[in-house]
Amino acid sequence: MRTVELLCSPELEAAVRAAWHRLAAAGLPSLARNTHPTNRPHLTLASVEDFPPGAEQRLADLCDAALPLPVRLGRVAVLDGSAPLVWLVRPAPQLVALHGAVWDVLAEASGGHSWHQPGRWVPHLSLALRFGAADRRRARAVAGAHPPAGAFVAARSYDGDTRTVSELTTASPRTGG
Repeated sequence: MRTVELLCSPELEAAVRAAWHRLAAAGLPSLARNTHPTNRPHLTLASVEDFPPGAEQRLADLCDAALPLPVRLGRVAVLDGSAPLVWLVRPAPQLVALHGAVWDVLAEASGGHSWHQPGRWVPHLSLALRFGAADRRRARAVAGAHPPAGAFVAARSYDGDTRTVSELTTASPRTGG
């Protein structure tokens, strides 16, 4: 599996990580417990089995041209499926356009996950996976009533087979964990 992910500005990443830590401190499910070095707040634009030939460079060019993108978060919600707890991302026109362009580049890719495809995609930043029956009202209060703002400033691709990332933009800021 290969992904196309947008990375948060340092201030937005810090706000999301702070929410992770508040959830964990409250005894709720949280991505703060995922200690893998690739774990960081991100927005997934696409997930496919593998990139078609030439796609990685085209994606890099596309993301370099589109970023940075300002972002505003919405409410904390639990999505269907595996029930992740997420901060919804308000889909600005520029973000929707970038998402569509990424899928145009990946049109020949196999194994695309339908929940990331245009028309079905719910842009979000994950706070916890498999939230399930945990206390949703409490989680919303703990995560934060005032959604932060920031920007998406870089892009990367995660390789699920090797559990590594490759940068898709020339600038990929990193903040502490």
